[in-house]
Amino acid sequence: GPIPYKNNLDYQENIEALMAEYAVPAVGIGIIEEGEISYMNVFGELQEGVPAPENTIFNVASITKTVITMLTLKLVEAGEWDLDEPLFHYWIDPDVANDSLNKKLTTYHVLTHQTGFVNWRWNHPTKKLTFDFEPGADFQYSGEGFKYLRHALENKFNKPLEQLTDSLIFKPLGMVDTRQAWDANLDTSRFAAWHDTEGNKYEKSFVTGVSAADDLLTTVEDYCRFGIWVINGGGLSSTLYDKMVCPQSDIKEYRSQGLGWSVIKGLPNDEYAISHGGSDYGVKTLSYFLPKSKRGLVLFTNGDNGFAVINYLTENTFDIGNSLHKYMYYRANLPEIVSVPDDIIEKYTGRY
Repeated sequence: GPIPYKNNLDYQENIEALMAEYAVPAVGIGIIEEGEISYMNVFGELQEGVPAPENTIFNVASITKTVITMLTLKLVEAGEWDLDEPLFHYWIDPDVANDSLNKKLTTYHVLTHQTGFVNWRWNHPTKKLTFDFEPGADFQYSGEGFKYLRHALENKFNKPLEQLTDSLIFKPLGMVDTRQAWDANLDTSRFAAWHDTEGNKYEKSFVTGVSAADDLLTTVEDYCRFGIWVINGGGLSSTLYDKMVCPQSDIKEYRSQGLGWSVIKGLPNDEYAISHGGSDYGVKTLSYFLPKSKRGLVLFTNGDNGFAVINYLTENTFDIGNSLHKYMYYRANLPEIVSVPDDIIEKYTGRY
């Protein structure tokens, strides 16, 4: 069974030992059971000698996409947005204006990561937004898709994205410490700054702009509130909810893409999980929600090695933690690991 994490010193010591080993300064953990937060803590320090408070503010990277997903589906449920309406009715990115495929792109393609776009346009050989394939033809994870959707939503509703999420999601759910834009009201003393693999702080501005794909600022408690709302149906009809949690495109054997969420099937007790992670410089985050048993796990870190701690916590928190971790990363044909003599490795060592 699961490690009894409440007040269990071994568990706490193991987390702190891992944090030290992997130079991860702060780790936030929220556990949901029976639809309620059953455990919440932030381990570590925000700066030397300053323990991280329970309401530490984390930048959660791509977990942002889950908020934009639920915002969009809420608008679909209200009859104000259509999953299958072509987005060109509201927005055409200048980079693809001359490509007729822009007429085929829909919200469904964005939420299922079937746009044909790479993650970020600057990763593309052309350095421009480009369709690598016809929308709907294949799975390719893309932050650009969510940026595209943002423009369309803002043009249709004539409001900035952060106003839509604040009024339709953050305020109704009481997510008081959650925002998409850095503003003067943000308590910087509670912010978990970004750290590299050695545990050194990245020298970069705290201030991030609004993005539909990235850079949401939130706390463990706020995101748990959001997760509880989602596992309780997110205000969606059962038809739309079922579509969200049903595999729309395959990723790996046990993991598929639903609408905006990864869907992990085949868990013990015939359970499934919806999940999303985030990874940027100095940010590693992961969340799992189990709608059937009303459970959830929210894990935020502010270090490049954060997944080492996250994977330990995933495996040791729930009875099905091993399956969650294994199925999230499962590959049918694992490459064979071979040993390479040091003298050969040395030939390749250096700065490139």
